[in-house]
Amino acid sequence: MTPSLRVYFLLLLGAVVGIGGATVGSSLVSPRFLTIALWLMLGYDALVLFLAVLDGWQLRRYKVVVEREVQPRLSIGRENLVKLMVKTGAQPAIVHIRDHAPASFGIHPEQHQRSLLAHYSETLSYTVFPNRRGSYTWGNLYVRQLGQWGLVWHTWQIPAQQTVAVYPDLIGLRELSIKLTLQTSGNLKRLRQLGMGTEFAELRDYALGDDPRLIDWKATARCDSTGSGESTRLLVRVLEPEQEQTLVILLDRGRLMTAQVQGLSRFDWGLNAGLALALTALSRGDRVGFGVFDRQMYGWVPPERGQTHLTKLIERLTPVQPELLEPDYLGAVTTAAMQQTRRALVVLITEVIDTTASVELLSAMGRLAPRHLPFCVTLRDRQVDRQAEIETCDIDLAYTRAVALDLLEQRQLALSQLQQKGVLVLDAPANQVSQLLVDRYLLLKARNRL
Repeated sequence: MTPSLRVYFLLLLGAVVGIGGATVGSSLVSPRFLTIALWLMLGYDALVLFLAVLDGWQLRRYKVVVEREVQPRLSIGRENLVKLMVKTGAQPAIVHIRDHAPASFGIHPEQHQRSLLAHYSETLSYTVFPNRRGSYTWGNLYVRQLGQWGLVWHTWQIPAQQTVAVYPDLIGLRELSIKLTLQTSGNLKRLRQLGMGTEFAELRDYALGDDPRLIDWKATARCDSTGSGESTRLLVRVLEPEQEQTLVILLDRGRLMTAQVQGLSRFDWGLNAGLALALTALSRGDRVGFGVFDRQMYGWVPPERGQTHLTKLIERLTPVQPELLEPDYLGAVTTAAMQQTRRALVVLITEVIDTTASVELLSAMGRLAPRHLPFCVTLRDRQVDRQAEIETCDIDLAYTRAVALDLLEQRQLALSQLQQKGVLVLDAPANQVSQLLVDRYLLLKARNRL
């Protein structure tokens, strides 16, 4: 138990009144009066302390009940919601609650303060921001409750230890899954209307804006019910993108992917983008294979179809961490090409600096071009862009800007050489690469580039 400010105020008040009364009365009464006043003051203080102890003892019967609700799998780089369910007893309660979340998590807010009615339940919430995948232990709940008379705070722990795992961006994958489902009846339907695809889906009535080249004149003639040779209806062919194609994703976990960009490592941004792309391809009926490499192919998941394959990818890839090793692009591409002999879209997620450091990457991606459709995705650091955009007269900042401009120029030169070899390129900010990569993939599907 901890005395509240009210106890200290009452004790101070008793001391001031006692000493003040004794001082004033010392010139009017005998010293015996001073002794009596002192004992009265001590008795008053003892009464206050007794009431404080009694207040704390009574509080034990009316302690609040607190329970935590947190998902066993959290998403990296996201604000994950944590709920605290608080229930009061027969007395109102003023409580301070602090949850002992893992120290490496960003927590907001760190503490909750509430004044609750009797027989009342309330759900408090806060968010945690994990920036690294792995397994973490959640600690106990710490609760401080003020006594009914406001004299003491009673502090205790509620055992609530549990283990949680930080996964890739599962929240983003759920949001993307919902979006893709809506697109099935929305944007995808619009693509069919525009005739973007190769597989016949259905016939429907001609609508304003449809491509006249998609009119099926034979079907229109068969629907001519007047016999006059002039049909009252025009029918068009609805085409959809081809399914059961193959996508191979290669994720670099080498030295450059260990760098921190906007709170996460490049590897984590790349892993989130790769899983988002895999989810999109699987939802469109394609087969997806996934490989992670550095000096060798660290993990290879053969191409498969179906939503259950996404679960397998998440479980296999979540424990993987980047390493301070130089990646072997030729080895990774060769391994993937040996595993996948049929034509496929091969997406390699990595980082480039300049043409000198990217010679092996240029050679490896160039080898894919004759048989497969190579696609290189690089993760851009917006901080370098901002430094290159700064206009200043400060010498140090000017040097910094010059270095940033040179880095961007060398990077663009390396990407241009990739494009000259027939490689598709996406150079996107790390925090936007998932959405841009998904959009680019859907566009390639609609244009039948695979």
